[in-house]
Order: sequence, then C-alpha cells, then structure tokens
Amino acid sequence: MRNFISKSLFVAVAMVFMFGCAAQGTKKPFSDFASQPIDASQYALKHDNFLVILDGSSSMEEMYNDNQKFDIAKEFVGRMNQTLPEMGQVGGLRSFGHKPSVSANPTMMLYGMDAYTNQGFAAGLAKLSGSGGNSPLYKALEAAVGDIDGKSGTTAVVIVSDGKKMSPKTTVTAQAIKDKFGDTVCIYPVLVGDDKEGQALMQSLSDIGGCGFVTEASSTLSAAEMANFVKNAFLVERAMAPVVIKDSDNDGVPDDRDKCPDTPPGVQVDADGCPLDTDGDGVYDYLDKCPGTPIGAKVNPMGCWVLGDLLFDFDKYEIKASGYPDLDNVVDILNRNPGLRIDLQGHTDSMGSDAYNQALSMKRAKAVKTYLVGKGISENRMKCEGYGESMPAASNDTEFGRSLNRRVQLMPVK
Repeated sequence: MRNFISKSLFVAVAMVFMFGCAAQGTKKPFSDFASQPIDASQYALKHDNFLVILDGSSSMEEMYNDNQKFDIAKEFVGRMNQTLPEMGQVGGLRSFGHKPSVSANPTMMLYGMDAYTNQGFAAGLAKLSGSGGNSPLYKALEAAVGDIDGKSGTTAVVIVSDGKKMSPKTTVTAQAIKDKFGDTVCIYPVLVGDDKEGQALMQSLSDIGGCGFVTEASSTLSAAEMANFVKNAFLVERAMAPVVIKDSDNDGVPDDRDKCPDTPPGVQVDADGCPLDTDGDGVYDYLDKCPGTPIGAKVNPMGCWVLGDLLFDFDKYEIKASGYPDLDNVVDILNRNPGLRIDLQGHTDSMGSDAYNQALSMKRAKAVKTYLVGKGISENRMKCEGYGESMPAASNDTEFGRSLNRRVQLMPVK
C-alpha cells in the first residue's frame, strides 16, 4: 500500500512538472540587438518628459511567439532605452502587478522621474525580475498623476501590456488623466501579444490620449523599427536652416564651383562659371572683337587674328623674314579649312597724313596677299583692305606702341 501511494505521488508530481513545462513552453532567444544611432542634433524633443508603465501581472507569464509576454515587454523597453538619445528630458519607469516576493504594492516606481540617462533607466528596469499577481493598471495610472504633476512641458505615457484582465476603472482613470492634463499628455500603448480584449483596451487608451498611437511590441524589436518608434513617439525633426548658396558674381554658378569668380554682370558662362570662348582662341566672347577665329590662329588681346611677328618698319610694306613663320601658319590654316575666306586688313601708326597712311596700309595688306598666293592660296579667297591709322592696337604715343600698330590683321569671312 505504501509503495502504491509513493508511486502515485511520484506520477502526480511528474505530471504537474510536465504540464508546467508544457504551459511554460520552450523560450526562443531574442535576436541580437545593436541600436540604430539617432543623431540628436537633427531632432528636438517632442515631449519634455516620458513615463513608461510596464505590466508585470500574471497574464504576462503566458507564451507568445515562443517567449513569455513579460520577457517581450522587458525586451521592448530595454531596446527602447538603448535607442532613445539623452537630450535633457525627464524619464520614469513604473510597473504594476508583481510577484508577492517582489513587492506587496500593486504598483511601484522603478526609476525617476529624473533627468533621463540610459544607464539609470536600465538599472531601474533590472529591478523587475518576474511577473505575477493581478492587473491593476488603473492603480499605476492613478500613481502616474503624481509622477506627471508639476512637470513642465508635455509628457508621453508609454503603457507596455497585453491589456488582459484589466478593471473597467482603467479607461476611467486614463480619461481623468486626460481631463487633468489635457494636450500636455499623450498616451502610447504598446500591445504585447494578440489578445482581442487587450487590443480593444489599448486602442481605447490611445483614443483617450488623442495624440499617441498603438504599437505592437514583437514587430518593433528590430533596430530599424525601434528607431522609427522612438523618433515618432519622442522626437521631432529640427527645421533645417536653409542652405545659402553664395554666388558672388551672380552668374548662376555657386562660388564653391566657380573657377572664374569675377565674371562681369550679364556675361554668359559655362558650367565652371567661366565666360564662353566659342571660337577657342583664348579670348572670352564678351571681350572678343573678332569672333569665329579659326583654330590655331594667333590672336591679340582683342581676339583678332594677327600676324604677331609680321610687323613692318616705319613707312615700309616689305615683309621681313621674321614674319614668314606666321604667314606659313596662315597657309596651313587655310589649307585645313578650304572653305575659309579672309580679309587682309592693313594698319599703320599715326605718323603721316591720313591719306598717305591709308595707301600704305593697303600696300601692306597686298604684300601679305602676294606671299600667300605664292604659297598656293587662291587669290579669290582673300580680300585686301586698308584702315590706315584709324584702328590702333596700341598707343601711338610711344615708339613701341607705334611698332605694334604697323601690322596686318586677318578677319575670317563667312
């Protein structure tokens, strides 16, 4: 008989153990978590204070997604704490429903309300080691009135719970908080599990708050989703100061990209902010008095095709040997551009009469034409003109300036 009782007792204990394990289930480890950094310089506080109310009641011992709801709730709050930047806000952590060994009180303050630090908040969360007891959320909300009262600015109340087995006083107390504090309090319920009754309660709390939203804990445990939750619940993006693009010369190209920062007003520029040089002669279009110069032609500062070394002696029109290379370059350009025609424009200094200088300048132009014809260039491609002293390239007040004016200039004809 004694052996039978002993065996029966063993079987009973074993069955209790087995059923207990079955109810407990096999816990699945949470994924590793590395919080997604939030640049505090880009955000301002949406709320000056926050209070997290964490459910530690017996219903939180139930399994959901291979973990106890209580563990999911703590994991959510812990990851939130790792993600939320310290920005001078006041933070608090309150729990409700505990194992008798934890506290005989239906609700207790684990942290705050103090200047928020991640480390201090984490230490407060670590104090809550297990769940048990009834679900007096309304008691936590009643106590929250004292937590919030007297705090300046706005407060976010984050309620992390499965919403099960709650007293009807829960919504009544939440409404009383809203009536007392108005728009300075927003409620952010975080649902743990998928209980329909709990879902309805959490939505009601959010509706009473009027400026929060309901979040599902398990789907918010990734770094990206947690960062989104923290930004939406606690932060607002700072208005970025308008970027001032400096364009000192008002040419449409910012100074940091402008390679020609002193372009005169109204001058057309390229992508680098430099004036256009359509014919590529090195003289900007707005300074170029002789546009359309062929490639390879030598030009003066005005962009006109000149024979730099073909300068004539005073009162002479004979071509000096020093001018042959320039003339041969003209021959090369004309041969490479068979459709190109040119005007040969002779010039003189100011010494002598206008009539004399007019005739002398024409002789100089014809001398150049004779040379080019001798090199095989058709005379039909050239026209001679004499401008005398009327278009000086330099000052006639000095011998050097006058020497530069004794020249032949070439003008392409379209």
